[in-house]
Amino acid sequence: MTSATPQSNWFSRTDLTGGIVRFTEPHVREFMRANIYFIPGRDRDLLVDTGMGLSSLAAVLPETGSPLLAVATHIHVDHVGSLHEFANRAGPRASGAAFATMPERLTYANMFREMVDPLGALPAEGWEIASYYIEPAPLTRLLSEGETIDLGDRTFRVIELHGHSPDSIGLFDDHDGLFFSGDAIYDETLIDELPNSDRRVYRETMRRLLELPVRLVLGGHGEPFGGERMREIARAYLRK
Repeated sequence: MTSATPQSNWFSRTDLTGGIVRFTEPHVREFMRANIYFIPGRDRDLLVDTGMGLSSLAAVLPETGSPLLAVATHIHVDHVGSLHEFANRAGPRASGAAFATMPERLTYANMFREMVDPLGALPAEGWEIASYYIEPAPLTRLLSEGETIDLGDRTFRVIELHGHSPDSIGLFDDHDGLFFSGDAIYDETLIDELPNSDRRVYRETMRRLLELPVRLVLGGHGEPFGGERMREIARAYLRK
């Protein structure tokens, strides 16, 4: 029988370069175990994606005293579960209105409920997967191609990278080449077979990524990797 895990142990934490912190949910099966990134800034902190919403994410984030903007790279279940915990919420304009209701035809929360043995431990005593749903999280800011998110000491440019989903975006720092790619690209098997995936559009995204001067990719899943590896992945996809 699967046992409950104390909420303080639900997330794993990895300190990355530049003060960036990565959180994951190690008790979630790999297919839906997404990366969550906390980026401290001089004037504002940034949170990229929010996991499954099975335990309080806000409770484990570093306390800096700065306002926080939580950004969803797309509306899929493993990236928006805790978005409702944060007052300032941004996400792609393409799916913007849907964050107010979190429809399962877009989030695929039903896919998680239907998985066989989706968790290695329970997030709380008595928790049942049949009751799982995503809390609505109306966006306070809609993000489109070319808009910027300014943290005071660094700025990220929004890039629309559709294909995996029709609303996928990434955040790119033109100054130092740091790239938060969401599920557009990461160093594991890329998913392009969901009901709202579009392989033709995904190929256009891969061509675009070949031209992006990326230094380091922090993807929605898996480990960080460099720009040349990103281009290898993109070229391999285009050869499919």
